[in-house]
Amino acid sequence: MISKHLVITSFIWKFLERTGTQVIQLIVSIVLARLLMPEDLASIAIVLIFTHIASVFVQSGLNTALVQKKNVHKLDYTTVFWGTLFLSIIIYLALFFLSPFIAKFYNIHELTLVFRVLSLVIIIGVFNSIQYAYVVKNMMFKSLFYRNMAAAVPSGILGIAMAYKGYGVWALVIQQLTSALIVAIIMWNVVKWRPQLRFSFFRLKKLFGFSWKLLISALIDNVYTNLRSLIIGKMFVPAALGYYDQGTRFPKAIITNINSSVQTVLLPSLSAYQDDLPQLKRMMRRSVMICSFIIMPIMAIMCGVSNPLVEVVFGKKWLPCVPFLMLFCLNYSLMPIHSTNLTAINAIGRSDVFLKLEIIKKVLGLISIVFAVYFFRTPIGIAASGTIMSIVNSFVNAMPNKKLLNYGYIEQMKDILPSIFLSAIVFLLVWLGNSFINVNPILKLIFLSILGFTLYIGLSIVFRLESFIYLRENLQKGSKKKVLK
Repeated sequence: MISKHLVITSFIWKFLERTGTQVIQLIVSIVLARLLMPEDLASIAIVLIFTHIASVFVQSGLNTALVQKKNVHKLDYTTVFWGTLFLSIIIYLALFFLSPFIAKFYNIHELTLVFRVLSLVIIIGVFNSIQYAYVVKNMMFKSLFYRNMAAAVPSGILGIAMAYKGYGVWALVIQQLTSALIVAIIMWNVVKWRPQLRFSFFRLKKLFGFSWKLLISALIDNVYTNLRSLIIGKMFVPAALGYYDQGTRFPKAIITNINSSVQTVLLPSLSAYQDDLPQLKRMMRRSVMICSFIIMPIMAIMCGVSNPLVEVVFGKKWLPCVPFLMLFCLNYSLMPIHSTNLTAINAIGRSDVFLKLEIIKKVLGLISIVFAVYFFRTPIGIAASGTIMSIVNSFVNAMPNKKLLNYGYIEQMKDILPSIFLSAIVFLLVWLGNSFINVNPILKLIFLSILGFTLYIGLSIVFRLESFIYLRENLQKGSKKKVLK
């Protein structure tokens, strides 16, 4: 079994890796946003949507099966490597020949060459994907920290230098390619696993029996997640997609950082207890409560200070992205419920349930998109439909765990209700302060952010929130151990 110390240590390293990477990426994106125009970011956003969807075939499904499987043979890793490499080449060739038609559809002719160059990340990613599965399986998250930090800095510097020199969208292309290449090289050297000249259709079939449902689920999720961007890019001017994409940047970066750290460690941890359902429920419940306690106030404060935040960080030319930022703050605040429920379902090997949930959510989501496009026909209306569906999906994702783990939606809502209540109070006060305080945007941003976090911690102490007490006690234990050493 995986020890509590290993889980906590793995989470710390994963969190440091995500935090360091996201901080560097945010700094790079801020500089690039000031150097480039919304139209440039819109062009690269369209290309990245297609490459991310295509990467699902390579990065999802079989890799998750390697992590979930209790006893993994060396031949399993080798089989998955050669299979995904062959598939990545097929996908790249398909995008290579389809790129002129996609460029014509969006009426951005320079996209053809951009597509053909940037799509190479799909093939490069294969030389990193198996190593990543190996690292996650063995909880070697310290390696991920050094890997991503080493890749983010030089690729970011190169991207900024090219943007400063006036290369426009190509600055973003080279940044993405350089980052993927450095990551692959580092992981190839850190993880000493090498593919053998062997292949087993039997093992591939066995792994695919679990992973095909996850693959379809991930594909559906990626297409659906990016569908609003594709629609906005087609229906409106390119700048609208730039504002929409920029509005996701801060909330997505922060939530991906925290949530990905937890869920990456949580999957192998829960999988180790897949035969002990009471213990699995306790671990899942703790994850939901702690993540919500941390994430919800961050999103509430960011939503309240969205106007000065955008003005200070990106500049006044990006102020149209403020409404999108506020919507995505609400959207991402529910992420702990989504991911923890789905991770628990995967941990007990119920990929069939996972797939059914994805189909239900996406059918409802498509209805909401059609409704928004038909009745509102505005980028904000389309974005708002996504936030509404996030609320609906929190209920859908929790439904199966009432039966599987005896941890249903009502009990989950009771666990996170204190965090919701305190975050709502903090948002209201910060938002009012933003409306009535008339000072320099930088001073306003700093003052309201400090006020919001201070108020949240103070209310947590007054109401004695279970999550706050748990975190405080564990931090105190950690400090005592260091002193004893």
